[in-house]
Amino acid sequence: MNAMSDLSASVPLAYPELLLVGFALAAAIIGAWFKDRAFDALSWLGVAAIVGAGVLAMYGPFAPVEIFQGAMVVDGVAVFAKVLIAFSGAATLALGWDHFAKAGDKRFEYPVLIALSVLGMFVMASAQDLITLYVGVELQSLAGYVLAAWRRDDARSSEAGLKYFVLSAISSGLLLFGSSFVYGFTGSIRFDAIAAAVGEGAGGIGLVFGLVLMLCALGFKMSAAPFHMWTPDVYEGAPTPVTAFFAAAPKVAAIALMTRVLYEPFAEMEGQWRQVVMALAAISMVWGSVAALLQTNLKRLMAYSSVSNIGFALMGVAAGGEVGASSALIYMTLYLPANIGIFALILAMRREGAPAETVADLAGMAKQRPWMAALFTMLLFSIAGIPPFAGFMGKLVVFGAAVDAGLIWLAVLGAVAAVVAAAYYLRLIASIWFAPSAEQLHAPSGTVMLTATAAAALTFPVLVLMLGVVEYWAEAAVRMSF
Repeated sequence: MNAMSDLSASVPLAYPELLLVGFALAAAIIGAWFKDRAFDALSWLGVAAIVGAGVLAMYGPFAPVEIFQGAMVVDGVAVFAKVLIAFSGAATLALGWDHFAKAGDKRFEYPVLIALSVLGMFVMASAQDLITLYVGVELQSLAGYVLAAWRRDDARSSEAGLKYFVLSAISSGLLLFGSSFVYGFTGSIRFDAIAAAVGEGAGGIGLVFGLVLMLCALGFKMSAAPFHMWTPDVYEGAPTPVTAFFAAAPKVAAIALMTRVLYEPFAEMEGQWRQVVMALAAISMVWGSVAALLQTNLKRLMAYSSVSNIGFALMGVAAGGEVGASSALIYMTLYLPANIGIFALILAMRREGAPAETVADLAGMAKQRPWMAALFTMLLFSIAGIPPFAGFMGKLVVFGAAVDAGLIWLAVLGAVAAVVAAAYYLRLIASIWFAPSAEQLHAPSGTVMLTATAAAALTFPVLVLMLGVVEYWAEAAVRMSF
């Protein structure tokens, strides 16, 4: 009777996940029957389903409510993360529909895999025990392997899928190994029971060892250095819409999951885990900024840019407390629009029928496509943290959290890394506006330009004026969740 009452109470709060499950199952059946003729319809139904899941998630409670007998929780952090994940997933799915339709590579599995990956991220954001955590991570990753190797006849795409699979399998092993240590030294897989055991001093060095292994695995999932080795090759080899997806939604899910793991079961071990998170943040910011200076391929450059930017978000996590957690969420909120918009414009760049993917391919954009050049410049200014764009406000928030927590050296290192990163963003802007014209750029599609324009609008000072609303929402989410 208790199980039935729990199920009946849990189902309404799990409507976002159930909507995605329903779409994935229905789309798989429809696709198996109609084959690739169903691609267009399923793509737009997928966009609607993911947006619908985000809207449903938006109405979830901010105060924690456990569902499915404590396996998952719906709270402010889960709501915040799911909304960001859903709209990032929907935008990149729309870009994929446009790209694959023009490339003549329509396969009905694409929207199904995107929906399943988003479902895994939703589970990650709501995980309340170690098994649910692992199921969410693996569901997101398994769909990602297939998406990375989407072009089976392309050696780069096949290599991307294989590298992602092999290296991700290692990280999954680290996650399981670390979880087994945590279970062994606390006697439970539930976050609340682990927190109680940690508060009583259980585990000692063995528990620290398990936590470090789990953090290393989560660092891999979010492309934090030095666990980023898969990122440049996978970003370059995967189709551009898939790369845009990898660079957006999974980052939010991983940050939300890491925040939940550190601030709930291991809140009493802040002195231990802060050292690890600070190291991940510092290495990511420095290496991501320096390595990107050497890149000529735009997708590889953006891969290292994502490594650097995840370092800034981890700076907020390392700061600890409500201010630190909320600053990381705010940073990801302000980072996502610029990131998706840049990949939309990379997707739009085609010369002589071939995709343009190098820095040299940006030459002459200002003369041939001034509107694209203006959007590209705005998005690059934002992701570089140039005022008054939204990216600047995001960096300001995480720097402030680090300084308030006494992590002065980390904030100074982040400021230096941001200056170095600005150099390669300015190199792209110089190529756009001042380099001699290359071959004629094709006219971009309406879907791509709509996505890029919306992204640029969100990075403009309008969003800065709305920063107070975003900050209030993030702080309320964290305050009511932990």
